[in-house]
Amino acid sequence: MTDWIILVDNPRDVGQADTPHKVMTVRDYLARPQLFGSLRPTVLNLSRNTAYQSAGYYASLLAGARGHRVMPTVQTLLELSRKDLYRDALPDLEDKLNRCLKGRSDTPEGDFKVFIAFGRTEFPGLDGFALLLFDWFRCPLLEVSVEAGPWRAIEKIRPLAIHRLDAGQKAFAMEAMARQTRRGWQVAKGKTPARYSLAVLHNPRETLPPSKKSSLERLAQVARRHGVEVDPIEKGDLARLAEYDALFIRETTSIDNHTYRFARRAEQEGMPVIDDTVSMIRCTNKVYLKELLESHNISIPRSLVLNGRQALDEAERGLGFPMVVKIPDGSFSRGVHKLDDRAGLDALAAKLFVDTDLLLAQEFMPTEYDWRVGVLGGEPLFACQYLMAPNHWQIIKHTTDGRAVEGRFHTVAVEDAPPEVISTAVKAARLIGSGLYGVDIKVNARGVHVIEINDNPNLDTHAEGAVLKDEMWSRLVKWFVAKLDAR
Repeated sequence: MTDWIILVDNPRDVGQADTPHKVMTVRDYLARPQLFGSLRPTVLNLSRNTAYQSAGYYASLLAGARGHRVMPTVQTLLELSRKDLYRDALPDLEDKLNRCLKGRSDTPEGDFKVFIAFGRTEFPGLDGFALLLFDWFRCPLLEVSVEAGPWRAIEKIRPLAIHRLDAGQKAFAMEAMARQTRRGWQVAKGKTPARYSLAVLHNPRETLPPSKKSSLERLAQVARRHGVEVDPIEKGDLARLAEYDALFIRETTSIDNHTYRFARRAEQEGMPVIDDTVSMIRCTNKVYLKELLESHNISIPRSLVLNGRQALDEAERGLGFPMVVKIPDGSFSRGVHKLDDRAGLDALAAKLFVDTDLLLAQEFMPTEYDWRVGVLGGEPLFACQYLMAPNHWQIIKHTTDGRAVEGRFHTVAVEDAPPEVISTAVKAARLIGSGLYGVDIKVNARGVHVIEINDNPNLDTHAEGAVLKDEMWSRLVKWFVAKLDAR
């Protein structure tokens, strides 16, 4: 992220010695906009009074006018000012509250209050509730009043002023603030001041991440040269997303998990995002891609949509064996099966039709390698040959013990790749959108065939970036900057 600024009414509320970030009084922030120039800091408003038309209110209001990210926003302050304005959030919050408390013997029987600082709480069992509350209302310090009864109802949600906290609450709040503002990958500050911040959603525990940690660290270094600061975020950081200017998703996407929620929230905030939700929906489903590519006269392997066991006869007649059967939403070679006979097809269909109404059957098209063409903003980015895994028919072999064995790769300059491979990939990717895509292509005696389009393609410095090196990351960062400048 770009630098944080902590706003207080009195230096005794938070001293400069308490935080590595710049501490300013609300009065100075309002009166001296020239201090910031082209910098776009994240402003943490800890004013004692944020009521309508107070100095604290105007600090959040003018932060938005200056292009600064601010917490809390004016919208949040207004919503928390009256219960009827935040009533829509109560069913979701109360459901989470009661689920968190269910079965706990350490919950007070009567009314009680919960103190929450930056989505964290020391109240036993309510960590999940605290995060959800912070997701709804990105306000630094909150107090929730809970009513007694078999169903715990929320009587009131109110912001707290930091000078009203007792010593224990103040210490907890300062630690929570430190965690909230802590940077993930430390990148030395360059001469170019950071104009924008880019959140990178990743999962450090993922077995086959789209980008390795070392590559994302390289991205951060390159981005800094372009005035963009990169900050890693994880699954639990949805509430922090609005602090950033843009989002780059670097863990395997799915429309039924948190990656889709992150993309949707970014779009709601008006942030440029890779991968956007439309691209996720279109690329995730192989049945959709079949219909899309065929309708635009882009060659694919001979394919049939299986909509029940009655379609298996047609698949056997039309495609023959070996045959490849895919679940609609598999990724990284998962959910792709090679079948050698009708018995295998019958058994697999019986298993897969339990969870999906449609399957995709395709002719088996053996090749020594697949082309992967990266397309960014409708233009080719890289061209890479992915060789099949040793003694396997796919580029990734998933073993019975859970390991993933990958084939080798060979990256070439885009201009050295077969022109028809590049033009076909670009044409296919443009049907999806203007983001980042990886188009998989097989070439045989019949021509060039698109296998699938990935909304979340691998991007690593040593592999896809082997030819362009830092220029690959520069082009990606420039894509985000152009979107942000236009906005």
